[in-house]
Amino acid sequence: MFELRNVEKRYPGVHVLKGVDLEIAPGEIIGLVGENGAGKSTLMKIIYGAVQPDAGTVLIDGTPVHFRSPRDAMKMGIGMVYQEQSLIPNLSVMENIFLGFEQQFVDMGVIRWKKMARAAAVQLRKVKLDIDPATITSRLTFAQRQLVELAKVLALEERVEGHLVILLDEPTSVLSKDEIELLFGLVRELRRRASFIFVSHRLDEIIALSDRIYVLKDGTVVDVLAAREARVETIQKKMVGRDIALEYYRENRQVPYDAGKVLLELDHVVPAGRHHDVSLTLHAGEVLALVGVEGSGREGILRAIFGLKKPDRGTIRIRGEAMRAFSAAHSVARGVGYIPRERKIEGIAGGMSVYENMTLSQMGHYSRAGVLDIPAERALARDWIGRLSIKVPSEESDCGNLSGGNQQKVVLAKWRSGGSDIILLDHPTRGLDIGAKEDVYDMVRDMSADGVGVILVADTLEEAIGLSHTIAVIKDGEIGTWFTCQPGAKPSLYDLIHHMV
Repeated sequence: MFELRNVEKRYPGVHVLKGVDLEIAPGEIIGLVGENGAGKSTLMKIIYGAVQPDAGTVLIDGTPVHFRSPRDAMKMGIGMVYQEQSLIPNLSVMENIFLGFEQQFVDMGVIRWKKMARAAAVQLRKVKLDIDPATITSRLTFAQRQLVELAKVLALEERVEGHLVILLDEPTSVLSKDEIELLFGLVRELRRRASFIFVSHRLDEIIALSDRIYVLKDGTVVDVLAAREARVETIQKKMVGRDIALEYYRENRQVPYDAGKVLLELDHVVPAGRHHDVSLTLHAGEVLALVGVEGSGREGILRAIFGLKKPDRGTIRIRGEAMRAFSAAHSVARGVGYIPRERKIEGIAGGMSVYENMTLSQMGHYSRAGVLDIPAERALARDWIGRLSIKVPSEESDCGNLSGGNQQKVVLAKWRSGGSDIILLDHPTRGLDIGAKEDVYDMVRDMSADGVGVILVADTLEEAIGLSHTIAVIKDGEIGTWFTCQPGAKPSLYDLIHHMV
């Protein structure tokens, strides 16, 4: 019912898609996998009408179609749930759900808000999200916003005749286990009148949910697998073109930290809006992981340390000196770097080049009498592009056009090149492919070996266990249990989960 034939797409210096063919049957769930930079996001945007192909054909029920915009695609029953979310934060939930389709609620030139709220409530019930449709979207958690994104797409059911195609771009990346099960249940229920394209780096989820799996590498479909016959290791090898290292988390590179050198102390700190205090110590070369369920308070601790939110009580000391002023600028000046969960919003400056992003936090080093030394900036960027194997045509490329994995590498390079010796990592591998994750793990080990202290909020418990020297289990905003994580004597998943819940 939906088909791509020989689709091509180029950007300056990059051949993103090379003759891609893809087809979907009614009610089928297609898995789409590949490394960051393989072309997955561009392919999804072409299907959704956000990007136009340079060549090739898009067909629905055998008829060629051309989408000039996402609105054209939505009118044909194609909706997309974006990885980085497309909701407008200062609008209400119901306004976001019906954005661009408000006319159905207009009577005599006036929007009937109660009618819109009732219609939005119907969509929210589909995703089992019990919130007021009039709630301002920015007040929701990331997981709640993701479910609103899905409700927005499901609203197409009421406006379109015929079969739907729903694109899911990393929809589970920050959802809880229960929310993932809810999402998968909804997808299976909707197969009666919708087909799905599911992009995820969690290959076990791809295998569990999909009927067939397309593997992209360097803009080309290298294989199409029946999900029931696929294995994670086989897919990984096809994605990266090699076997994945057995030492996935680089535990063989874990070395003892310097217990005599304290970089950071939290003394009975109560993050803004929380009720319990937190005390911890970070040493030079130590990787300290904070683990807990969604909403346990891990991210609030990181944001307090970085100065984004002043804690309600307690003292934060950096190298023995108490923080008096709380702002990102003060924290950066004292050697603290922060890699946020939402990299497109808080991590990079889209529209600025790669080299400008890398030097953004250290402009004073590249300024002489008020004039920027751009050749020096570019030289630094080229060095880090090589060190981290960032896939980019040049250091002048727009950072906003890079894949998620390469954007994350730019953010990491920004802090490392600036000499930060306290690094806060908030889900640093979220949405990254298997190869890009390995690069991040290597960088964590490099930072540790250089004496950098790292506080990690990991994407998975396995990641926290594998990378850390120390684990603090946070429950209801307070640290309940500590674990030491020496190589060969790491705690088990059960050990952590037992104390988390």
